[in-house]
Amino acid sequence: MKTIRIILCALYITHCVSIASAAGTYSVNNPARTIIGVPQQYKIVDNDTLLDIARLFDIGYNAITEANPKVDPWIPAEGITISIPTQWIVPEFLENAIVINLAEMRLYCFFMSNGHKFVKTYPIGVGREGFNTPEGLFRITNKVENPVWRPTKRMLDETPDLDPIVPPGPDNPLGDYWLQLSIPTYGIHGTNKPYSVGRRISSGCIRLYPEDIEELYAFVSLRTPVKIINEPVKAALYEDTVYIEVHAGGLKTDELMAKALKQLSGKDLSKYVDPKLLKAAIDKPTGLPTVISRAR
Repeated sequence: MKTIRIILCALYITHCVSIASAAGTYSVNNPARTIIGVPQQYKIVDNDTLLDIARLFDIGYNAITEANPKVDPWIPAEGITISIPTQWIVPEFLENAIVINLAEMRLYCFFMSNGHKFVKTYPIGVGREGFNTPEGLFRITNKVENPVWRPTKRMLDETPDLDPIVPPGPDNPLGDYWLQLSIPTYGIHGTNKPYSVGRRISSGCIRLYPEDIEELYAFVSLRTPVKIINEPVKAALYEDTVYIEVHAGGLKTDELMAKALKQLSGKDLSKYVDPKLLKAAIDKPTGLPTVISRAR
């Protein structure tokens, strides 16, 4: 899996437009840099699926389907151009720490290099309903390469044919790397089912694409703080323009609007907002930063 993105790019390179680097790294040295990345487009060719394209651009299933709600994820029409949501409002800035936003199913890893601040960002899969990934402030307490998976009693009761101990290998759902959190049984890990990234499908752990967890594992340190939040609406002022990013996640429009108004008020941005543009962004969320400023 070390060369997966090279292989994918080789397959798609004649059709891609300015593909972002694997697991984009962005400078956040300027505190006013509240938005990172650049939105892109991609033209569908024969045998494409949105899952393949999502992995190529290092975004999750949720992100690509949210940005293209009218496109069949399995058999998209050949020749159409789709949106690639590779731009994000940074949910929160921390020093040498990880921020995980469950609502958008994305991880932000902040680090210093040569005196400058950067952030890496990766798509994730999170806990399904009834097994929600916990929110709060944790730390990485252990790093394990080629982890052994031991299903819980509940898992064994639900699936009696499961082996009580699953060694490293292609059948191990933890993938090749495990970052233990300071809460028992929860961690950040890879997966043998890449299509689960961008979905609420786990038992509470946080899944990354195999190539992403390999990169994250290599540079993250023990005791790194990990803050897990759940913010379906993010707002920011960037270059004198107000943006909002909405991830519906099953919430009703009135719930999203309430969260948006709270975000905007908390950042003292409400007075700059066009109510019609705000309503449009809430009614049809794309998961992309969207301008909601009043006309000047």
